[in-house]
Amino acid sequence: MQMFKREIIAKLEEWAKKKNRKPLILRGARQVGKTTIVDLFSKQFDQYIRLNLDVDEDKLLFDTYRDIEELIEAIFLHKLQGDKKGRILIFIDEIQNSPEAVAMLRYFYEDTKHLYVIAAGSILETLIKKEISFPVGRVEYLAIRPCSFHEFLTALGESKSIEMIDTYPFPCFAHEKLIKLFKTYTLIGGMPEIIQQYANEPSIVGLNSLYEGLITSYLDDVEKYGRNDLMIRVIRHVIQNSFFAAGKRIKFQGFGNSAYKNREMSEAFKTVEKAFLLQLVYPITSTVLPLAPNYRRSPKLQFLDTGLVNYFAGLQKQVFGTKQLDNVYEGRIAEHITGQELLALNNSVLFKLNFWTREEKDASAEVDYVINYDGQIIPVEVKLGPSGKLRSLHQFIDKSPHKIAVRIYSGEYIITEERTIKGTLYKLINIPFYLINQLPEYLKRIL
Repeated sequence: MQMFKREIIAKLEEWAKKKNRKPLILRGARQVGKTTIVDLFSKQFDQYIRLNLDVDEDKLLFDTYRDIEELIEAIFLHKLQGDKKGRILIFIDEIQNSPEAVAMLRYFYEDTKHLYVIAAGSILETLIKKEISFPVGRVEYLAIRPCSFHEFLTALGESKSIEMIDTYPFPCFAHEKLIKLFKTYTLIGGMPEIIQQYANEPSIVGLNSLYEGLITSYLDDVEKYGRNDLMIRVIRHVIQNSFFAAGKRIKFQGFGNSAYKNREMSEAFKTVEKAFLLQLVYPITSTVLPLAPNYRRSPKLQFLDTGLVNYFAGLQKQVFGTKQLDNVYEGRIAEHITGQELLALNNSVLFKLNFWTREEKDASAEVDYVINYDGQIIPVEVKLGPSGKLRSLHQFIDKSPHKIAVRIYSGEYIITEERTIKGTLYKLINIPFYLINQLPEYLKRIL
């Protein structure tokens, strides 16, 4: 199956051009396409060596050779490569299986800068022995996430639609087609294998076995994540119940109607978060930088992929049949796919989503997301209704030093002048769902 090109490859090309290039570690959940991305990127090199440390024969190389020159010679002999000429890319997949391989990354950086080295693995912090740490200052990281809507269009060969999205301002005549395509993307999600299968054969029912396979593989991995039998059970419970809580504020105690203790549940959530299967989205209470999350308040749950949520929470028919994404699952699916698109804009492994609540404990005001743009915290609300009903957004604006807000919705792109309930004048940028990945560009032009 020929895989479509991912936009993250441009980031890999930037990395390869750096003069003081360090080994690159790709982070991300299983099945988000890390190996495929490197395979596609490898076509730009004269030689490509791929090591899979799930394979004993490959892993043994790092167990046996501790001298970097001997290791490289052994790798070339093992992989039957010719002369070490031209640009050479070495990909070390599933590196979490070998602490020795992790330790050798510093020597790839210090002694073999002519080689291009990429590593990948799952839940690295948990699986690697505690006495082994990543070489500080000698590696760099890049997060791989599910496909964005832009990449979904690429897979479907929708070059004209991509051209429309990349046009500023967006031509309104293309709105109906793009909102329909975005609904399909929301329905099936951004997992590369799912999208590729749909591009080859556009049948929703035909994707069900792939969804089943994905979640089965995640649950099988739980055996590796848990430090004991109890934590294995708790982590499995967290994964299985996260689909029903996606886009919702949660509490660790009693999550999924369980009797597990708060401490056990908290540890399980943090472990699953390290595996990039979900993100705990914490609130901020300020309207100015820095974005300082309040970890004492309950977070919202952002799962890996909206398509997985739709399938396992039984929402596919609702999403398929709706004319307004904002109406499905009390608006949570629209909010969840917005979070997924905002995450796709940033490839830092440290990047976190945030939302806003009022500082007062009993306050109910809540803005779906906030983003840091050019030193300003911009509120982002996912809403169907008229601007007059954006009460939480109004409370944010009344407190904010700037008077700009964003609404994500199913309507057309338009900028309006609005007033809060208290009478504060502000500019509302109304962005259709299919332009979320263009939000930084629109803010740049507008501001």
